[in-house]
Amino acid sequence: MILDKINSPMDLKNLNLDEMNSLANEMREIIIKKVNTTGGHMAPNLGIIETTIALHYVFNSPVDKFVFDVSHQCYPHKILTGRKNGFINEEDYQKYTGYTAPEESPHDMFKIGHTSTSISLASGLAKARDLNNENYNVIALIGDGSLSGGEALEGLNFASKLNSNFIIIVNDNQMSIAQNYGGLYDNLALLRETKGKAENNFFKTLGYDYLFVKNGNNIEKLIEEFQKIKNVNHPLVVHLITEKGHGLQQATDNKEKFHWIMPNELDEKPEITTNECYTSITVDYFLKKAKQDSSFAVVNAATPGVFGLSKEIREKLGKQYIDTAIAEEHAIAMISGMASNGAKPVFCIMSSFIQRTYDQLSQDLCLNSNPATILVYWGGITESDATHLTTFDISLMCNIPNLVYLAPTTKEEYLKMLDWSVEQSDFPVAIRVPSTELISVGAEDKTNYSILNKYQITKKGDSVALMGLGNFYYKAVEISKDLEKEGINATIINPKFITGIDVELMEELKKTHKVVVTLEDGELNGGWGEKIARYFGDSDMKVLNYGSHKEFSDRIPLNELYTKYRLHNELILEDIKKAL
Repeated sequence: MILDKINSPMDLKNLNLDEMNSLANEMREIIIKKVNTTGGHMAPNLGIIETTIALHYVFNSPVDKFVFDVSHQCYPHKILTGRKNGFINEEDYQKYTGYTAPEESPHDMFKIGHTSTSISLASGLAKARDLNNENYNVIALIGDGSLSGGEALEGLNFASKLNSNFIIIVNDNQMSIAQNYGGLYDNLALLRETKGKAENNFFKTLGYDYLFVKNGNNIEKLIEEFQKIKNVNHPLVVHLITEKGHGLQQATDNKEKFHWIMPNELDEKPEITTNECYTSITVDYFLKKAKQDSSFAVVNAATPGVFGLSKEIREKLGKQYIDTAIAEEHAIAMISGMASNGAKPVFCIMSSFIQRTYDQLSQDLCLNSNPATILVYWGGITESDATHLTTFDISLMCNIPNLVYLAPTTKEEYLKMLDWSVEQSDFPVAIRVPSTELISVGAEDKTNYSILNKYQITKKGDSVALMGLGNFYYKAVEISKDLEKEGINATIINPKFITGIDVELMEELKKTHKVVVTLEDGELNGGWGEKIARYFGDSDMKVLNYGSHKEFSDRIPLNELYTKYRLHNELILEDIKKAL
């Protein structure tokens, strides 16, 4: 194997063209096998293999700096920079993160897992280089889908005036995660059609020199073009046309599905009947509501697959489906505008991306108190990479005035909250969609959610009150059963509201209880449980708060995290007995 000879980018420089093409095939083979085994980003990495080989052949990393946007396309780079064993040896498959990581290699400049960041980060490297009177290339790689993000546009605007070496590789594969949306993509299409010769050129308008490369999967052509621009003394955009999923038929046929895959996606599998889940009931609700009410709309920022919004579902929703492209900030402001003008928007977003919208949540939406609905998916403590943690949404959102943040525990509660939110006209409302298996109690939820911050006592007891928020409500139920074995009859409370305290209930607990336990599937600092602890601060009540610590955990097994956070039931039981 040619790959046996490659332990660093310097080894590439000893290869001839035939060997580099063979190397590309070998890299493609091991990426396909590894990603199909572990899950991960398949199509983006397959499309950028030849580009990565050519970049490392022409430039001199890590002296020359590469910054990968989102890191969805960094696997080939990792293979060439000393980490190939993580893609060859199954026992090492989990050794390296799926994103760039400076602690792994000096060839990685930043930890990056969110989109539209590379140009801004790289412009900072270039500016520091110029201040220090140093001389090397700074190269930002960004996909066409990421160009729609506000930070990418801000970075493009700034970096065009650097007046020094700055190279932006625009990897144009005509896709975001799903279909691209927005006027910018009309110009990219025009540039592709005219082979970069159209007078109307977005990048030139901003002041960039511009190079069009038609075949971004041709190593020979890429090397030729990159050698022309090496050590350029001004900002330049290389508009590179590649094929997403190149070399894997399933990925090129279905680019959206194969952007990121679960393990064993390529294997033959028996047809499985999909059970009802929170995603499926949400989609069913969307379709029904859209038929009933023309003012209802579903909004999403370029990640439709996460929310079950397949191409078929999007087509059924028609104009009542809105994709803002990768522009979460714009989406929040837009739904505020929609709600203020009589529409009923529901914005679907992942927990790890809601943090990108803080200013818009606070100023554009909540300050104006417009009645838009936000569904926050995947919130909770997980084993995920540090770039995609989903533990921060509660502490981020629960302290914004006017916002009502809800935490359902069952199918019935969730659908009642969702329909109430869509139809009410008083508050911006967010709902933390349960990340547990769907639980249905078979009885209608008759809660009036317009009466804010009223918690539900589901079991009356004494001495100990267990408050389980959202995903952790049933953990409270389990702990109550363990306490019963110890002769302790605990009260169980379903708070439902993340953004407020049931003061009347808290005062009642003071009369009959000694210990209050709060359980939340998120960070403790600044979170919901701390509000409860603060309320009881001047009383004799002992409060035990359980949740995650303030940290960027990185691919740590959930069992290990639960041990660290004392979230295992037996540890919580131990703490309660000590407190009593």
